[in-house]
Amino acid sequence: MSLYKYSSPAVFFPLAGKLVPWFTVLAVVFFVIGLYLGLVAAPEDFQQGEVYRIIFIHVPAAWMAMFIYLVMAMYGVMALTFNTRLSAMMMEALAPTGAMFTALALWTGALWGKPTWGTYWAWDARMTSTLILLFLYIGYLALVTRLKTRSVPIRLARCWSSSVPLMCRSFIFPLSGGIPCIRVHRCR
Repeated sequence: MSLYKYSSPAVFFPLAGKLVPWFTVLAVVFFVIGLYLGLVAAPEDFQQGEVYRIIFIHVPAAWMAMFIYLVMAMYGVMALTFNTRLSAMMMEALAPTGAMFTALALWTGALWGKPTWGTYWAWDARMTSTLILLFLYIGYLALVTRLKTRSVPIRLARCWSSSVPLMCRSFIFPLSGGIPCIRVHRCR
């Protein structure tokens, strides 16, 4: 069985239409279970108290915002390389969801930051990068909306996702203890 046949919208959309109700039920069930475990069943933190519970919403939202952006970039590369319409459609479909998760991550981070740090916003590199990610999502959505109404090629909108190195440098490397700068520090 060849998976290439699913790159055609005529083949993919009927299959997706049949699977959406099942995935919706699974998503709602896992969402309710996750909210119960994070907001009710988890014990109170000994340092932060009840405030830390927002982390159970904030962290998954931030990870989903970054993951969706990387998936959009992969679809952008596929759209440019193989010239598949479905890849461009998937990018357009993922962008509003990514923007929503990014806005949720910024909002919940501010709600957690006020009682924890005493301020809603500190110009930390990850916070600023998340704000830039939100601007990238909004810019992509504006660009795609503008290009749909005109006869300009959609390739410019696909290239918008090529800003992945900015996001990788800002999110993935600091989280893994990665490469803070080019200089090499020697252990003594």
